[in-house]
Amino acid sequence: MSARSLSSAPRRADIWTLVTLGGFALVIAFLVYPLADVFRYSFTDKETGVLSLSNWAEFLSKKYYIRAFLNSMFVSLTITFFSVLLGVPLAFFTTRYRIRGSALLNTVAVLALLSPPFIGAYSWITMLGRNGFLRTALASVGIQLPPIYGALGIILADSLQYYPFVTLMTAGALTTIDRSLEEASENLGASSYRTFFRVTLPLVLPSVTGGALISFMMSLSNFGTPMIIGGNFLVLPTLAYNLFTSEIAERPGMASTVSLILMICAAVVIGLQQWASSRRKYASMLVNRPIRKDLGGLSSVLAHLVCYAIVALSALPLAVVVFFSFKNTNGPVFVPGFGLESYRQIFFDVPKTVTNSFLYSFAAVVLIASVGTMLGFVVARRRTLAVKFLDPLLMIPYIVPGTVLGIGYIVAFNRKPFMLVGTATIIVMTYFIRRLPYSVRSAASILKQIDPALEEAGINLGSPPGRTFRTVTLPLMKAGIVSGAIMSWVTSMNELSASILLYVGRTMTMPIKVYLSVLDGYFGTASAMSTILLVVTGIALYLVNRWTGKSGASVVVAA
Repeated sequence: MSARSLSSAPRRADIWTLVTLGGFALVIAFLVYPLADVFRYSFTDKETGVLSLSNWAEFLSKKYYIRAFLNSMFVSLTITFFSVLLGVPLAFFTTRYRIRGSALLNTVAVLALLSPPFIGAYSWITMLGRNGFLRTALASVGIQLPPIYGALGIILADSLQYYPFVTLMTAGALTTIDRSLEEASENLGASSYRTFFRVTLPLVLPSVTGGALISFMMSLSNFGTPMIIGGNFLVLPTLAYNLFTSEIAERPGMASTVSLILMICAAVVIGLQQWASSRRKYASMLVNRPIRKDLGGLSSVLAHLVCYAIVALSALPLAVVVFFSFKNTNGPVFVPGFGLESYRQIFFDVPKTVTNSFLYSFAAVVLIASVGTMLGFVVARRRTLAVKFLDPLLMIPYIVPGTVLGIGYIVAFNRKPFMLVGTATIIVMTYFIRRLPYSVRSAASILKQIDPALEEAGINLGSPPGRTFRTVTLPLMKAGIVSGAIMSWVTSMNELSASILLYVGRTMTMPIKVYLSVLDGYFGTASAMSTILLVVTGIALYLVNRWTGKSGASVVVAA
């Protein structure tokens, strides 16, 4: 071995060992440390501070808490069911048949998916609330609709937002299976219906369950929708928020217990999904991929009707928000005519809120892109024992609802030496750690397409590992880095569940202002701010498409 290779090996180990150690330090500081306090307070008596199971005993003995748990399971499972019911047909029709405007359908569905969750809830209130325009119009012709507040509203809003997760993952799988398997089934006399359920669906089942898992996780941890449209229908995230605000002057024992239960539920569901996917293995040679077929007659009409109806329903709340943002208002009341009054109120009355959203999310994204890229390289290239432990730890934010993380941060960073509560820093930290997995997974995914031999060639030619990464690997990773950063930025802009606990007056962001405006009845202001967030989301989606040729949600799913 040459002297050059001997001298380069230790430097290479040192560089990426430091990155690995830095990854562990981040996990400990921003996840383990605050969540340890949540765990500790869950098993601490609120009065005496000693180790106790009193919080768990109280949770299990009171119908109020059990009802919130059952409510969460009911709406999350129901939303997951409808997400699959809507997502699988849309994926099947758009990948197997020529559906006119399928690219537009996918774009609109992804825009609905990436929009803030609470926008859908607010839109359905304006349509089907007590004085909603659609409810009033239907009532005038004798059609009475059930109340939108409660479980029905939560299921309606979230199902129409989260089904694209199932669509995107299922569509990806449907385009890669070997069509000769389906042709063999049909040649043996099986109907198209039987072939779909006995051959096609089992082949894409891991992707379907993966999309269903994401839908379940998102609905289980969603705070904004049930808080706005849930009424008296309590679920675990809103229960944790209510308990924490009531325990603000004492040990947050019950809030921590509910938070821990949320995390346990998420972890159990992930385990069940992995178990279900691993029970039966299906694979194909990917030699004879499916092709889109033409439909004719009634079949074509029905297929187009199904696809357009699903996407139109999910896009309807977005259209309503934009429409109402231009309606004239007199205080909280809409008046005839259109104008920019709601936008003037935003930029002249609360400009700091808009500025905060952009500054905080931009600061977080700078950290996310730089740190996530380095950690993504370690995860993809350095399969040491330490990295094998670090990789799943970096995914912890996926199973930690925002409400739980917010509670953990308030408890952990409200004492010396880390007095951060009430500052912009704690909000940026929350954005950073919650969205870091997007960047890590995006960087790791793009590295799978880059041959390590390119890096090895640079090192063998005498370039230090750090310089090789900067001059060879980093430019090749640009598309993955940019797409991950953009998705992290737009999801940070739309974040509510953690920041609603962490903000003070001077650190208010647009999602918080939308939420408070809806509660106060100022729908014009809420519509204008929601429209701004939608425009930001649309621009981000366009940029991701421009840089990578893939939809923004594909990046989220890949992450």
